Amino acid sequence: MTRPIASACLLFGLLAPAVATAQSEAGNGRSPALVVTIVIDQFSANLFNQYRSRFTGGLRTLADQGLVYANGYQAQGITKTCPGHATVLSGAWPTTVGIPSNEWIDPVSGLQVYCLAAPQNTLADGGPGENGRVGPDNIRITILPDWLKSISPQSRVYAVSGKDRGAINLAGHHPDGAYWIQEGFGLTTYVEPGQTAGDRLAPVAAFNAAYRARYTADPVGSWTYQHDFCRTLAGESSLYGEVLHADLPPEHYTLEDSPALDETTLAAATDLLERQQLGRRGATDMLGVSLSGTDKIGHAYGTQGPEMCEQLLRMDDALGAFLDKVADVPGGAIIVLTADHGGSDSPERMAARGAPAGRNDPQMMDRINAGLQAEFGLMYAPLQNGSTGLIVAGADHVRLPQPLRGQIVAASVALLAQEPTVAYAVAIDDLLADPLPARDVEPEALSVRQRLRLSAVADKGADIMIAYGPYLTGQTRAGGAVASHGSVWDYDRRVPIIFWRPGGPAQERFWQIRTVDIAPSLANLMGLTPADTVDGLCLDLGVYGAPACPAVEPVR
Repeated sequence: MTRPIASACLLFGLLAPAVATAQSEAGNGRSPALVVTIVIDQFSANLFNQYRSRFTGGLRTLADQGLVYANGYQAQGITKTCPGHATVLSGAWPTTVGIPSNEWIDPVSGLQVYCLAAPQNTLADGGPGENGRVGPDNIRITILPDWLKSISPQSRVYAVSGKDRGAINLAGHHPDGAYWIQEGFGLTTYVEPGQTAGDRLAPVAAFNAAYRARYTADPVGSWTYQHDFCRTLAGESSLYGEVLHADLPPEHYTLEDSPALDETTLAAATDLLERQQLGRRGATDMLGVSLSGTDKIGHAYGTQGPEMCEQLLRMDDALGAFLDKVADVPGGAIIVLTADHGGSDSPERMAARGAPAGRNDPQMMDRINAGLQAEFGLMYAPLQNGSTGLIVAGADHVRLPQPLRGQIVAASVALLAQEPTVAYAVAIDDLLADPLPARDVEPEALSVRQRLRLSAVADKGADIMIAYGPYLTGQTRAGGAVASHGSVWDYDRRVPIIFWRPGGPAQERFWQIRTVDIAPSLANLMGLTPADTVDGLCLDLGVYGAPACPAVEPVR
């Protein structure tokens, strides 16, 4: 396959020079010399299927030539970026990994904690970071890159993303580099005590120099129509009576909130691939690529307008150029592509098209808190929102002691059950007492309670986990996030899972699998033994030279 290199790559001049290659001993027809994991943020199975016939680049290659599981799932109940990424190479549910959401409320301090918070670290760019100081510390188990490094220290592991949580979750605890884009700076990373920023950024120093030169010349970039079909999706919708225009270029966009984000990320991935000679050194290497643009654009503009159309088709073009580079790895490579969660469109546009969509009742919390205050004689509102659910806390936001907390939780669950927008509410202590669902239960068959159980982590925010009804989205403002995700429903859970080995056979497999099945399957292909923390099942990748899955677990 031959395609023009994506426009952003040419504009930025970020691709590394060609390097001499050597045949990898790992390219033996079984264990690949290079394993590439691509996670597209907020890339639902709905979007994949909607645009599948329109893709002409990398996604078309994967769809036509890969091993396609169109019914993949992020099976848990909190479908957000950090826990979604965490399932892919750990093979474990968020409850096992220890990451229930993007952030949570610390019950002791009452403060919000970011999923990858690591206050002992600094950032290589010298700034405060979008999410503060970060690192892999909160990933409480080992993942596939760690399993590889433990038996092959010479293997190289890199990951790159538009977001810190995209890169770190794909890189493991001891990577050679986990990088994300800091607008205006280039690729940044975390710096642990005893390390220097210069050393940590050395593998991407040339990339960053080219990035900054290009950014200085054009800090916004161009976001105009490149695909005629996308013009047909222009239109108008409303938000709280204000007209929203769906057209290109959007108002007030930035370089990193446009299709240029993923084009830059793929240019960085290509730079790492070539400068670090990944898959060309006689050892199996790993490269993680998390593409964040679809999520940023989905939140800002929804999924059914020209903005998302151009985003997906431009990403597809750039991905095609990247796959061409991966196909050139002499020792053989395998790619797996999936998503961290799905998503839906803005509820206003959905409702205008006949969907039963809307926004959550903004008065519900006030109404329930008023009832709790009256019942328990409280001077403060005890029920508070958190990313993982609802917490029962005092005026200082610190979790209330027992037995009062348990009494208020029970009363709150009863009141929530009467709310028409609430599908299910349950005390997290009750959830944690439940066993995990059997490993071979198909994700569609999981009850709402079981889905929430897979996301439940003790002492990470929630006293009550809650599932709102389908197609309900939180409140927002004009210019804010008009669409979202995070629910227990299948439009947020169902994602494509595609394996591709250049020259390998194409197959379509319709049965359900989970993202937690990816890591044990790749481990089997790579000749690695997964950790005993794995919740997923080994998939049959025999078409790519994998041995039979271990007999101790069911084989799909």
